[in-house]
Amino acid sequence: MSGIYIHIPFCKSRCYYCDFYSCTELWAIDKYIDVLKTELIDRKDYINDDVETIYFGGGTPSVLTSKQIEEIIETITDNFKVATNAEITLEANPDDLNTRYLKELARTPINRLSIGVQSLNSYYLKLMYRRHSEEQAILCIDHARRFGFDNISVDIIYGIPGLTIKELNSTLDKLNKANIQHLSAYHITYEKNTVFDNLKNKGLIVPISDDESYKQYMTIIEWANSNDFIHYEISNFGKRNFFSKHNSNYWDQVPYLGSGAAAHSYNVHSRRWNIDNIHEYMKYVEKGGQIYKEEQLSATDRYNELLLTSLRTVHGIDLEKVKNQFGEDKAQLILSFAERYEKSGHMVFEKNSAILTERGFFISDRIISEMFVEK
Repeated sequence: MSGIYIHIPFCKSRCYYCDFYSCTELWAIDKYIDVLKTELIDRKDYINDDVETIYFGGGTPSVLTSKQIEEIIETITDNFKVATNAEITLEANPDDLNTRYLKELARTPINRLSIGVQSLNSYYLKLMYRRHSEEQAILCIDHARRFGFDNISVDIIYGIPGLTIKELNSTLDKLNKANIQHLSAYHITYEKNTVFDNLKNKGLIVPISDDESYKQYMTIIEWANSNDFIHYEISNFGKRNFFSKHNSNYWDQVPYLGSGAAAHSYNVHSRRWNIDNIHEYMKYVEKGGQIYKEEQLSATDRYNELLLTSLRTVHGIDLEKVKNQFGEDKAQLILSFAERYEKSGHMVFEKNSAILTERGFFISDRIISEMFVEK
């Protein structure tokens, strides 16, 4: 099995915390779509297995018309072996999901929506420079269900400067009443050169403490446990049978093709990443040039990637798999870390797998980096 990721880098405006590659040059969308379809055709031999997931990410893919979305999907189905029950996800902003657009989307093969709600509090929406209101967010979820979308995921952000547990719980409770099937919860970050980073450096916003961040993370976990959501990955919670297949495949190291400016591709042995400029991307594809850089993955790279992806999940890392792929010494190395972190309550060892606990998930970056092997 394999997946296809489509990067749509266009946004009507840039959120203050975002450092993903995006642009506001909406006039270039038509040409970009044509070039993206050309890239898909030119790279159709990159993956050979059945395509089980297609994911439109961004940017803001919901700036596309339903016709443009259908054209891209048609190009994929014409050139790749797409499974009949493929999961096809569209990331969308609430203000784009009006009833007319949802009615059109319902006629396309899109069968999963990932909605960037981020908060259901007007103050924090304005602070992050989000375009939608609380009312729009709730309404679009309700309308999406009415038009037949029964697999709805919502993104929220916690750790926002000034956010309280009470306000976070209010957002979570409203989402539960909206009957969503999946939640992705991400801590606010202060990436270099973002508006939030500049405001922090000027002292105009103050990051919350690590203790408060941990309390908010545990609040989300407790809410999930109380409402039949399964915490299956560090930042992801889903009702049974509603886990993100596309993202789960990333963590299971399933090959995928990434198409579009700044998109990444992976086929176990190598990783590629496209030019992160729409104009350069379109120029290179039109002229037949190479649009990506490539890194061949060494045994050490693949071992570190297995650590990084496996330990993000509720299943952890299987020592038998490590032993078979990388040798007994690597399995013993993981076991030694597991024993140390088991004593501190950050890891458990079950069914021959080392698994991070909820406490371990919160400091997973530190734990995993310590376990990495240097090249």
